[in-house]
Amino acid sequence: MSTHDRSTNVASSNDSPRPVLDVRELRKYFPLSSGIFNKRAGTVHAVDDISFSVMAGETLGIVGESGCGKSTTARLLMRLIEPDAGRVLLDGRGIAEPAPHGLAIGEVRRQMQMVFQDSFASLNPRLTIEDSIAFGPVVHGLPRRQAKARARELLARVGLAPERYAARYPHELSGGQRQRINIARALALEPRIVILDEAVSALDKSVEAQVLNLLLDLKREFGLTYLFISHDLNVVRYMSDRVMVMYLGKIAEIGPVEAIFGGTAHPYTKALLSAMPSMDPARRTQKPPLTGDPPSPIDPPPGCRFRTRCLYAEDVCARLDPQLVIAGSPDHRVACEILRPASGHSLAAPAIAHAA
Repeated sequence: MSTHDRSTNVASSNDSPRPVLDVRELRKYFPLSSGIFNKRAGTVHAVDDISFSVMAGETLGIVGESGCGKSTTARLLMRLIEPDAGRVLLDGRGIAEPAPHGLAIGEVRRQMQMVFQDSFASLNPRLTIEDSIAFGPVVHGLPRRQAKARARELLARVGLAPERYAARYPHELSGGQRQRINIARALALEPRIVILDEAVSALDKSVEAQVLNLLLDLKREFGLTYLFISHDLNVVRYMSDRVMVMYLGKIAEIGPVEAIFGGTAHPYTKALLSAMPSMDPARRTQKPPLTGDPPSPIDPPPGCRFRTRCLYAEDVCARLDPQLVIAGSPDHRVACEILRPASGHSLAAPAIAHAA
């Protein structure tokens, strides 16, 4: 997909004064217990005070190693698990906050839906495909006849003939077909935002390409906003307008896809990109981009969480928790002391003197 196509998709978002989804200092810790008396054994810092926004009509890709907090973030946004702190605002209204300024969970479900990685576990094996898609609209008050009519329309839209597939059960379909059903089911409530959590990672490459192109077509047709979570950087580059890189519950870098892939600033993002497979023999990776495993998310080390694997780590990286600072353009931000002027890091730029 060209840069021009992506900019066209988000053109409408530039006219809006505020994002459709605004996440502020979101946090989720999971306490651990051990022994017969369930003594506190530590705390998993799954998501640790992250803030970001998503404009209407854009796709925000979320990437990072396993355990970085991508899926937990998605479940927090959907309120499948409750956050410990922070706010999630949909069109400026807080999710699960009191009326009149807050949104009830039922209203959130109408506007925001999720597609999971496991296409089989996401579907009720006792319901036909038609009933699975119609279930959500019926729960939200749509008459059953209209809900089934909508289910058949969506089946056709995702490339599955209703007369052949409506009466089938999940075990009678392939993985790619089941994921199309899950996409249709997510669209049945006519949401504005769809969260895709590794939605194509379990598919083979030919089916993956079909589903990705289907998602792009549906986005244009229905004016959708996507949060696209994946470990496949090539897929994220193809799908996204902006990319957010996470590491151990924190945001390491966030910015336009061209900036992330063309002007990478964070050492962790550089390491991720250098590990991308390439068909060019001249670009073969000669040495591993990263060494060692990520620190445990149980009571992680202070300061920059990437410093234990970073080639540029210095004492200042252990003392300070890096904040997102501008890197090149206002919409490209990086959490690294190297990018913060006068941070004390030997590679940081000196402070800018202002004229009196």
